[in-house]
Amino acid sequence: MKVGYKLATEAFDPKEVVRQAVAAEQAGFDFVEMSDHYHPWLESQGHSGFTFAMLANIAARTERIGLVTGVTCPSYRYHPAIVAQAAATLQILSDGRFTLGVGAGERLNEHVVGEPAFRGVHERHERFREALEIIRLLWQGGYQSYSGKHLQLEDARVFDLPEQLPVIAVAGSGPASAKLAADLGDGLFGTEPDGDFVSAWKGDGGSGPVYGEVPLAWAKTEDEAVEAVLEKSRWALTGWKVMAELPNPVNFDAASAFVTKADVAGQFACGPDLAKHVANGQQFVDAGYDHLVAQNAGPDPDGFLEFASSELIPAFRALTPSSSS
Repeated sequence: MKVGYKLATEAFDPKEVVRQAVAAEQAGFDFVEMSDHYHPWLESQGHSGFTFAMLANIAARTERIGLVTGVTCPSYRYHPAIVAQAAATLQILSDGRFTLGVGAGERLNEHVVGEPAFRGVHERHERFREALEIIRLLWQGGYQSYSGKHLQLEDARVFDLPEQLPVIAVAGSGPASAKLAADLGDGLFGTEPDGDFVSAWKGDGGSGPVYGEVPLAWAKTEDEAVEAVLEKSRWALTGWKVMAELPNPVNFDAASAFVTKADVAGQFACGPDLAKHVANGQQFVDAGYDHLVAQNAGPDPDGFLEFASSELIPAFRALTPSSSS
């Protein structure tokens, strides 16, 4: 079992994100994961630095820890040719420690470039598939061209390719994304302990690491943890159909205004009790995940890293599927 730390790029400034990544390596995490946003989810978060720049800085300041995007959309705000080049470069700079997590995107980040329009789910998945085909094509080396329904590539070549290409882990939640991940990915990303999703991916021929984001909020008291979630992370309780569609932080402020403390406690393991956090992690392990990402929404990152080093990481590493799963 591998254990990672989700760096909250929307909640901290870029230098603080890099500092936490260095501290995560010292704490014993196997990898750090970073979302790739243009906007934060909520105005109260207040940040959203450029993920690939931060990752390059982290690569230079660490030696062992894996680096993962969780996740990059390679089909709207970025052209996949740029993502192919960026990921290859980061893999070289990190000496092979980079995993390219990819997804179909959210309107929050992808609408900012204006064109093309961020359309319905079916078209997003078509574009996403074409983007992954382009990345794979460019990683073969040489000059490449591609003519798709949505995306084009003309005489492009990534000159600096690493000896070992990055793993591509594809995010999703249903049968269509499971099939796409099996066809064009080397791994899977999920945010819910859904064993059917993992099984569908495997049934379609998928193999490789399976990343699951475990929602938790560490603080010295449960009340402190719940309040921290309500302040900066209540967006996570709106559900993916909402999260994929709203265009700006002000919309998420409105959509999550009626989230209650009980709602938070129903999804996040809150407070200092290790057993609560382990129980949340166990659900993901039972669903087939082998890379647990601690997505800490608590108010004290340094306190959490100390707790993780001494208690959470060893406990997560020791998890195995329950006999009933």
